[in-house]
Amino acid sequence: MPDWSMLDGVMDFSTVYFTTQLMRCAVFSFILIWLVLLLRKVFFLKRVFLRGLLWISFLFIPFLGKLKLFYENKVVVRLTWKMTCVTMQNIWFDRIYIAGVFVTAICVFGKRLHLWKIVSGMKTSVFEGMQVCVTDMNVTPFTSGLLKPKIVLPQIMLDSYRKDELLAIIQHEKTHIRLGHLWYGFAWDLLICLLWINPFLSVFRKYLRSDMEDICDRVCIQNSGRSANEYGLILLKSLKVLRLGYEEISSTATYAGEKEFADMKRRMSEIADFRPYRKRLCRGMGIVTFMVMIAVFSFIHTNSYARYSESKDIMVGSYDGEAKIVSIDTEELSKMISYDDSYVYVDREAFEAFLYENNAEGDIYIIFGGYSKLPGLGGAGEGCIYERGSKDSMVRIPYESIMDNWVHVVCKQL
Repeated sequence: MPDWSMLDGVMDFSTVYFTTQLMRCAVFSFILIWLVLLLRKVFFLKRVFLRGLLWISFLFIPFLGKLKLFYENKVVVRLTWKMTCVTMQNIWFDRIYIAGVFVTAICVFGKRLHLWKIVSGMKTSVFEGMQVCVTDMNVTPFTSGLLKPKIVLPQIMLDSYRKDELLAIIQHEKTHIRLGHLWYGFAWDLLICLLWINPFLSVFRKYLRSDMEDICDRVCIQNSGRSANEYGLILLKSLKVLRLGYEEISSTATYAGEKEFADMKRRMSEIADFRPYRKRLCRGMGIVTFMVMIAVFSFIHTNSYARYSESKDIMVGSYDGEAKIVSIDTEELSKMISYDDSYVYVDREAFEAFLYENNAEGDIYIIFGGYSKLPGLGGAGEGCIYERGSKDSMVRIPYESIMDNWVHVVCKQL
């Protein structure tokens, strides 16, 4: 049976390990959110597709916590070392942070679950061969779900819209699905949970959604064959038709439309500025973006510490009322000490001469191999006790591997 008495230690280590990384990611998120807002306001104000692409940069944020520059770049170390010390040495802070992640996740995804239950209870209707969910609430059309997204339309809109207008509304929601906006919204919610300490991710989510809406509007106008004016009139009609019941569901509906006149005014302004775009150019831009993402992820992976690193180090220590390190010179020690999965092999004559030269008294222990996580945080080595007095020229010492303990198996794979 596993020894579950170590569970508290594993949980504490996991808390420190992930909080250290997430706090570093949060620092990057503070910088990036303001940079994106500046770029979209100054340089890409009239570049709808480029504004949308800026938000893709946030996909890299959760993977920046193990960058080597936090330990190897002198400037970065100087700026972030106090934060690193707080997360590594104050378990209460780490527990509060992880608790915040869970509380935020309950709030954010609790709303999603509530919406899913509402949509699941709605009646369905077939319109022009497409199945849609119908609600009696006066809400703007929206789409819910990831793997099997459902388009929701209010009954009042089905009753008052012409068939071609309804097709335009449904096409708008299908475009959100096709462009992956629902998945990106889900990823943003995950980011808000992991980096809850950065409130701007929640505050400025409205800009992300507005950019996604503007992109969807442009794609729909180009593909519908309608003029921008005709498309805008369909959206404006929804303001007249839908006035009640929105507050009950708007906080959880994904791309459920604009509830404020100012938002609709901004959207109408974007639609009025519509100019046909070159689809081939947009596809090329998408391909280039995808290649850049692969390159950036590859760069991050190359310049980050691995989940764990196998250690080849060897250390000899002694205990004679006080623990002392005799030597950590792996190159020198490896001439006298070797090991495999079950035994440590020691050249007795050379090793005892080495101990005599270094005045090593008392119990002699050998630490070797094992694994390491981040520098100064996590890891363990194999160990054994060397007993003097053997007559063999090559002393063989059995040891029990740390990997026989579930604690190290879990910690190694975190």
